[in-house]
Amino acid sequence: MIDTVSTEIAEGEERIRLDTADGIAVLTLCRPEKLNGWSWESTRQLGLLADRIRFDPSVRAVLLRAEGRAFCAGIDVTAPGGAITGASAAERTRNYYEGIRWVHERFAVLARLPQPVVAAVQGHCLGFGFELALMADVRVAAEDAVFALPEAQLGVAVDAGGDLRIAREAGAGWAKYLALTGRRIDAATAHRLNLLQLVVPGGELEPTARALAAEIAANAPLAVQGIKRGIDSYADAALPAALDRVAMTAALTLTSEDVREGYGAKAARRPPHFTGG
Repeated sequence: MIDTVSTEIAEGEERIRLDTADGIAVLTLCRPEKLNGWSWESTRQLGLLADRIRFDPSVRAVLLRAEGRAFCAGIDVTAPGGAITGASAAERTRNYYEGIRWVHERFAVLARLPQPVVAAVQGHCLGFGFELALMADVRVAAEDAVFALPEAQLGVAVDAGGDLRIAREAGAGWAKYLALTGRRIDAATAHRLNLLQLVVPGGELEPTARALAAEIAANAPLAVQGIKRGIDSYADAALPAALDRVAMTAALTLTSEDVREGYGAKAARRPPHFTGG
């Protein structure tokens, strides 16, 4: 696993870039050659940059966007430090549990920013990418956007709470339908399920999302931030306990034999044979 204590981002190792101007902080996923695949390091950088935004009085809104043809295609299985070790199965499970809890904490730094976050999504938005987009307060997508939580197809639990947020926005039935099957949905369907607020042609994604962030930034910051906190306190009332259950389920599945089979089958391009072990 990566060094979770460091507060530096090495030059050339950026997973996310932060630019601030005109009251808007722009967070850009900047590894398009990897389809902005997510990693422990991506999570660390997200938390660091969100902390910088939190205490910047000039920032009144945040735009979360990505370079390239995909927003985020999910976990980057080639990233270093991906596997967590332990002297025993129990210790390895415990270490994964703490690792996932750490991810939840870093994601929460973004979700709980006082400034509202607008996400601009294009192309593939899968797994961790979908969960990241769901952390935003308002989501705008290009017509070509595709969404899915494919974790169960690989033998893993949905580990960052995306299924819980879908249940909050679209209802428990849709959360189960998407998370239990791993099916992909297009932007029009995601919009119908209230997972998106706007769907626009690809060429209009960036200007539409930026204009929306600017519109929010132009409003009174104390009112805007208070409104966000009030709505979140209502909508997320049951989230902390549910996320802890998610972390334990994720830890158990990440140390299972089924996850080895799931990833092995995907690499070999064959159907997986899960045993429940």
